[in-house]
Amino acid sequence: MTRILLAFAALLAVPLVHAHGDSHAPSAAAQPMVETEFGRTGDPEKVSRTVRVTMSDAMRFTPAELAVERGATVKFVVANSGAVLHEMVFGTLAELKAHAELMKKFPGMEHDEPFMAHVAPGKSGEIVWQFTKAGAFYYGCLVPGHFEAGMVGKVVVK
Repeated sequence: MTRILLAFAALLAVPLVHAHGDSHAPSAAAQPMVETEFGRTGDPEKVSRTVRVTMSDAMRFTPAELAVERGATVKFVVANSGAVLHEMVFGTLAELKAHAELMKKFPGMEHDEPFMAHVAPGKSGEIVWQFTKAGAFYYGCLVPGHFEAGMVGKVVVK
């Protein structure tokens, strides 16, 4: 009976792991064009800057704040130095907060947008994004509990 319960528990866990993937989102070249309040899918052929971001189990991004020029297409190389899954998701602060709340209610929710990268421990992912509007935008890890623990960063677009 114990083996059956363990097998059933393992089967239930598979969709949760798959939902956020065990690596990163598909390359930006394979991503659909998405327009948002904070920019749009970037063209990998027009990258003007590469930024390396590290995610850790201390629930922090390094760097925690970035400045970019309006119109810039930036390639983010996102490395997970931790032992648990992390993700980097761009948005407005209100959007990230709302999405974090939704993730608490539906932790197995599947989503894959060009403004996010799901990164397994010890792996890295990429996001290519064009910042088309000036302002302050944010990035966060929306794995349940991570955003609330302070895993959020800021992008100032000039």
